[in-house]
Amino acid sequence: MIGSIDVHTHIVPGSFPAYSGTIADVPWPQMVHDGCGHAMINIAGKPFRTVQQAAWDVGCRLAAMEEMQTHIQVISPMPELLSYWLPTAAAVDLLRHVNAEIAVMVSAAPDRMIGLAAIPLQDVGKAVTELRYAVENFGLKGVEIGSNINGVPLADPRFEPFFEAAEALDIPIFVHAIRAVGKDRLIGLPMLEQIIAFPGEIGLTIGGLIASGTLARRPRLRIAFSHGGGSVLAICARMQHFWSALPKFAETLVESPIETARRLYFDSAVFEPGLIHLIAETFGIERLMLGSDFPFGGYERHPTGLLERAGLSASDIGMVERINPRRYLGIDLEGEA
Repeated sequence: MIGSIDVHTHIVPGSFPAYSGTIADVPWPQMVHDGCGHAMINIAGKPFRTVQQAAWDVGCRLAAMEEMQTHIQVISPMPELLSYWLPTAAAVDLLRHVNAEIAVMVSAAPDRMIGLAAIPLQDVGKAVTELRYAVENFGLKGVEIGSNINGVPLADPRFEPFFEAAEALDIPIFVHAIRAVGKDRLIGLPMLEQIIAFPGEIGLTIGGLIASGTLARRPRLRIAFSHGGGSVLAICARMQHFWSALPKFAETLVESPIETARRLYFDSAVFEPGLIHLIAETFGIERLMLGSDFPFGGYERHPTGLLERAGLSASDIGMVERINPRRYLGIDLEGEA
């Protein structure tokens, strides 16, 4: 029997190819290793983030998984590597390298890792091509996308061909907060965008996808959202209220907001047992999946322990750890309780 599956983990390749384009000042990544198991990610020559060896080293990753008591990790690129701000040709070169590195990591531990691709959604037609390429040539099982594409919301009609292709290919989508709206309002220590703005960003993304009818038009999409959907609990409650109270709002949606939201998946990377309980109660225990945000500094060290502290029963924990991720990923459930 397959054990627990962590759907929210990231990788950073141990190295990147040199930029081969001709456009100046392209924000291209580079790894600078310290020789002691860490590396600085420089982007356009400027320090961006320090990462530990487990970001690219399978052996270190497997050791960390043992400590976390997780059996399988779904690995996807560090969100900043999604590269929507690069020229399309440069983004294709970079993302093919990243996707190939993910495939290599999966091949090194095929029973312990499942890979998600990155695609250049700044060019939707090319993104669809690259999605098929990643699935057919690298064997990746799904795709990670950002919560906005250079400030353009995912609910914008221009992204409809991508959602159509993902539905046709029957592959899961993992939406991660990125370059959050409102970060200009934050004053204080570094990382406040990730700490404070990400929950609002992912909640706004879900609200927009519901309000636009995008999700209602694609009922077969298997789509999950990072950080427990962020502020989605409050947003869906308000949307549901006004859908009931305002006929004009209801006329724009073919189904109620909560009905749409209950087809989505949410990870458990929220760090607070009470939120775990509310997500399960509001959207259904079958929509919650284990997630840690490994290997970044604030990741959830004991994801199963968080479920236990939330008061979930053993059978519900099994759903969150094992059954729901397998359903989301399209892994055969035959014989599972």
